[in-house]
Amino acid sequence: MHDDQQAQTSPGSTAVRFAGHEGITIAGDAWGNPQHPPVILLPGGGQTRHAWGATAQRLATDGWYALSLDLRGHGESEWHPEADYTMDAFVGDLLSIAKLQTHPPALVGASLGGITSLLAAGEVAPFAFKAIVLVDIAPRMEAEGVQRIVAFMRAHLDGFATLEEAADAITEYMPQRKRPKDLSGLNKNLRRDPDGRYRWHWDPDFVLGGRGPDASRQPDRLLKAARGLKIPALLIRGQMSEVISEEGAREFLVAAPHADYVDVSDAGHMVAGDRNDVFAQAVIDFLRRVR
Repeated sequence: MHDDQQAQTSPGSTAVRFAGHEGITIAGDAWGNPQHPPVILLPGGGQTRHAWGATAQRLATDGWYALSLDLRGHGESEWHPEADYTMDAFVGDLLSIAKLQTHPPALVGASLGGITSLLAAGEVAPFAFKAIVLVDIAPRMEAEGVQRIVAFMRAHLDGFATLEEAADAITEYMPQRKRPKDLSGLNKNLRRDPDGRYRWHWDPDFVLGGRGPDASRQPDRLLKAARGLKIPALLIRGQMSEVISEEGAREFLVAAPHADYVDVSDAGHMVAGDRNDVFAQAVIDFLRRVR
């Protein structure tokens, strides 16, 4: 956690902390009964664990122990002192946390969190997990869509003077999203630094340090991991996604022919945020089948 931040636990959840790869502290929120089967939820790059709040609540109600985590360098998780934000580092964090659970956890991962889950379950530890849900991620990503996301993240490193300014930037980037009237929720994705400016709640070296994930340039590695999946799998794609095309989804389904597939209409890359009702129900239906 960045030194000047206070923990922001979502109502109804319990704050948890884990030791990730090489001892990096990973922060999270836990929902539900810890004796129930665990589900680990990993957000995308630039997001925090709060992206999963509504989904985690529904999973807990359905009898799961839901752990929504901040990736290293994000939210209240520790920033790596040497900016190690490589894919292997994220995978190492996930495996360290999975080993601490009473049962093999199911995985729900969006974007970077999905890539991390895919490599952990398909390449490194095929039987360490119960099932996997990949959210708008596949081995082959659309370069233009990935570049647009990175450009947005790099464009606002100096932060914003007000929450209204941050909301304007988000609306410009995602015009399909309705601009919220109450901006207090943005406090979960922004930190207020000593200079009074609001900045995204992640380490700038995640996009500047030269040791970033760079997963979009590793399609062969990711495709091999998809072929290595031995557990039940579900791919959820946003029909309007600029990151995963229909062809990219089909390539994954050929590599992992046992996987289920849901294409969510009126949703882009941020499927859970665009259509959380449809998204959460698809996840719950799938996990009920594999439980």
